[in-house]
Amino acid sequence: MRMFWMLVSLVAASALAEKPNIIFFIADDMLPRHFNCLPQGAGKNLTPNIDRLAEEGVVMLEQHCASPICTPSRYNVLTGTYASRAQNSWFKDVTKQNGGQTTVEFNTHIVKGQTTLPALLKREGYTTGMVGKNHVVEAHGLKRFKDFDASAKDPENVSILKANHDRVCQVMREIGFDYVDRVYHNNPDFLGLHEVAVQNMDWITEGGVAFLKAKRDNPFFLYFATTVPHGPSQAPRSWNANPLLSPVGYLDEAPEVQPARSTIPERVKAAGLRVDQETCNMLWLDDAVGALIQTLEETGALDNTIIFFYSDHGQLSKGTLYQGGVHNPCIVWKKGGFPVGKTSDALVHIVDFAPTILDMAGADFSLTNFDGESYLPVLNGKRPPAERLMYFELGYARAIRKGDWKYLAVRYPEHLQTMSEEERERVLEEWNAERHRKHLQIVTEDPSAPFSHLTAIPGGGHAESGSTGSYPGYFDADQLYNLSRDPQEQQNLASDPRCKEKLKEMQREMKRVLSTLPGGFPL
Repeated sequence: MRMFWMLVSLVAASALAEKPNIIFFIADDMLPRHFNCLPQGAGKNLTPNIDRLAEEGVVMLEQHCASPICTPSRYNVLTGTYASRAQNSWFKDVTKQNGGQTTVEFNTHIVKGQTTLPALLKREGYTTGMVGKNHVVEAHGLKRFKDFDASAKDPENVSILKANHDRVCQVMREIGFDYVDRVYHNNPDFLGLHEVAVQNMDWITEGGVAFLKAKRDNPFFLYFATTVPHGPSQAPRSWNANPLLSPVGYLDEAPEVQPARSTIPERVKAAGLRVDQETCNMLWLDDAVGALIQTLEETGALDNTIIFFYSDHGQLSKGTLYQGGVHNPCIVWKKGGFPVGKTSDALVHIVDFAPTILDMAGADFSLTNFDGESYLPVLNGKRPPAERLMYFELGYARAIRKGDWKYLAVRYPEHLQTMSEEERERVLEEWNAERHRKHLQIVTEDPSAPFSHLTAIPGGGHAESGSTGSYPGYFDADQLYNLSRDPQEQQNLASDPRCKEKLKEMQREMKRVLSTLPGGFPL
């Protein structure tokens, strides 16, 4: 009997050893020109490690994001479902205020007890780890600072910083991560103290390296979420900031897991590139990728590791459902590459990541209600479906893509359509007061400015400020585009008599998708 159980244990250990380690590296707000592997960025960046991933792996050229802002995109990755399925109290309250119409903003949080990718991987014998930017898991009980400009050396403030960090680590563990460290609750500006509102890539990387070096007999999954190149992007608050500054206050020693920050401009210049905040921040980010790869090589784990490199959403039209917001290529790497080759034109979605990763882990997820599907067969050389319908949702907008056609609808609840000038002024004043307190950019002080697709704030918030009104059909309730003839979505065909039947067809398709999701959205 003893021999039998020894054999069972050996078989189980062997099965676990065959499962690949997986790293999901999610950057923050990368632009197409930040990728050397894309035409927009070719030769503009010193990113040898990201370039290696692209050269040896596969670039998913038609990867898409469902909701192009930080929180819902991370929700999509970690749940494999659309963010309109969120069940946290804030999201429910906003839905109720809007008469049952779901409103996907920064309010879509993962809560304890929810089915998540790390929790499912734990069932498969994986050790799961997370470092970096949260911005998706609900964390009640965080303490607020009275003064945004107070000192980060004050013992009371240090205590608050550390207590908040510990609380965020705790809630991340509650949704399925074994190891959690070096966490930003969301963006640096929202830590509560201006003094520590800086980026510290080295600090995050140190936590990731520590996880990779830990001795274990089972496979691992690491969710590595950077704050870079999202703002603050200026040198004094990013790559050239004081390396002792972190979300837990001043560190005793600066991390030394990446090349010294002082070498960044020197290396960029030596490569014949322009030294500016973008090139320096991208090299800083790339150094983090390099530190992880080096650690995998040193520990002998690289040959059995799959790496995803992804930015949380498209950045050209952040805060909108135009292609500049939802079209968001990614890189998938493994030793020896994939049968599909170095690039793939398959239409894939952000909600596909979870089922794809579970498929790679050999998990049976047939009873899990994902909105996405595994694209491992595509990576292994199988021809993708000839046509796939893609769904997108954000704020007061919904969109679908089918073949070359894109339909986008914008609908505001009645109470927003009839909001008085006095109400609009109050809302804008409160919004701007909080941004003033945190030394953040003010988009507008005009209460008569129209709402954006994302927020019911006159003029829109900062996330969508670069897109608001920049498309000719931006404020049209119904928008129809032919992407093959009009890839920049400049010609709204919804009112074109020749496209009447196509419009009806796309509306029927959207209604079909919406019927499977919670909340109302009038078409």
